[in-house]
Amino acid sequence: MTETVVVLGAGYAGAGAIKSLEDALDDEADIIWISDHDHHLVLHEVHRCIRDPSVRQNVTIPIEEIKSPHTRFIEGEVTGLDCDDREIALADGSTVDYDYALVTLGSQTAYYGIDGLEAHSLTLKSLDDALEIHDAVKEAARDATPDDPAQVVVGGAGLSGIQTAGEIAEFRDLHHAPIEITLVEALEEIFPGNDPELQGALRKRILERDIEISTDDPITEADEDVIHFESDATLEHDVFVWAGGITGQEAMDGTDLDNEHNRVNAAATFETSDDRVFALGDSAIVDQPEGPCPPTAQAAWQAAEVAGENVARALHGQPLTSWTHEDKGTLVSVGEKAVAHNVVNVPINTFGGPGAKFLKKAVATRWIRDIAGSSRAARAWPDM
Repeated sequence: MTETVVVLGAGYAGAGAIKSLEDALDDEADIIWISDHDHHLVLHEVHRCIRDPSVRQNVTIPIEEIKSPHTRFIEGEVTGLDCDDREIALADGSTVDYDYALVTLGSQTAYYGIDGLEAHSLTLKSLDDALEIHDAVKEAARDATPDDPAQVVVGGAGLSGIQTAGEIAEFRDLHHAPIEITLVEALEEIFPGNDPELQGALRKRILERDIEISTDDPITEADEDVIHFESDATLEHDVFVWAGGITGQEAMDGTDLDNEHNRVNAAATFETSDDRVFALGDSAIVDQPEGPCPPTAQAAWQAAEVAGENVARALHGQPLTSWTHEDKGTLVSVGEKAVAHNVVNVPINTFGGPGAKFLKKAVATRWIRDIAGSSRAARAWPDM
């Protein structure tokens, strides 16, 4: 009897795993792809929609352009996974049986129990989120004046927070809008945990975009129009975007899989505590020699190819391959500018300018080409 392999999620890990599975299994198994959206979102470029919503056509790729005709797609929200019955529950009450499952559900925003934070902030985890930020910034600017500018605060100065602040600055400058932007980070420096040279290069470009930086003062509470800090300082806001961290999806809550904060623990082979369930991407904590794999798009791309092959190996009763993450460098956009750091085969350690911008665009369009073809990648290039 033909076995069924189900992939949960259509992010980088999910889309990449589908391509890998289709290549490795070659119609030997029934492949089912489940996602709550009928498109794959190029998430690390969705911030472009904050400046210009028309970019949406190039950061959303229809599922039908990615999968083969033999792969069955189900649009639905995954609400649970029963390892004993090998059954996936969907929000509409239906279930899907599996022989092997790949959990690639991505993450959701973490609020760390901070009072009022979830209720009074916007996030950037989807296309709708980006469009909501655009609308909120546009409305705030419409009601503002040069003497009383709109106050936009971005909480969390990691990759998402920095790129969000940069796009808001581009919107402000493009429309000559009266907006003041503040980037807030609880730790001592922006882009925490990264090389000081990279942090300095990003700080320089953020300040050049007339974005104020506030660090080393955690948020303790958020109200409708005021943010409170540990130092007892306050900051008024008309728009507040929170990009301060991630946690696992609630669908993993209550499963028998070993997990931390709904992120499933997985070995370097992507096996979980159940030998019929594999996990990767932001929804997983994948074991690596130097600690858990970073929750980045780059890591998800790399992992997806090996994970798909390992599911095929498991189905054939073959030994599994262990995966090791290779950091190929960091690329961060600050509006129209970008910073590149420690990029493989590039002799300069940290740099900006046209070279960094070109690399940022090239990486995004290469991913689009790999999953949807050269024509779509060429159309997307100007917006990346």
